[in-house]
Amino acid sequence: MKTLAIQTRERTEFVDITAQVQAALEELGVKAGAVTVFVPHTTAGITINENADPDVVADIKAVLDGMVPWTGHYRHGEGNAAAHVKAGLMGSSVRVLVENSRLQLGTWQAIYFCEFDGPRCRLVWVSGT
Repeated sequence: MKTLAIQTRERTEFVDITAQVQAALEELGVKAGAVTVFVPHTTAGITINENADPDVVADIKAVLDGMVPWTGHYRHGEGNAAAHVKAGLMGSSVRVLVENSRLQLGTWQAIYFCEFDGPRCRLVWVSGT
């Protein structure tokens, strides 16, 4: 397993980590099969989406903020309930096929680390089979 450290700078931020995941699978020696990318945090997530148009990420952030506003009638006393809900909606892992030591993503796809309670230094775990 390979651990990536991701430093975020905003409360809500989507960080394209595709190149780091590709490098990690090369270090792990994964030539074919699949790679799992996992976020061990309850206020961060991971997703695959378009990387060609930055407006897509902006739209996702706006929709999530509309669905789950930062302030609301939450019972969680720590003050970051919205971050927990958003992380739950995005999910904590993605699995990507690997062929010839390369991630098999679609033309416009990228792997995004999703920060919902930043800024922070976060971990992402990468493991291949």
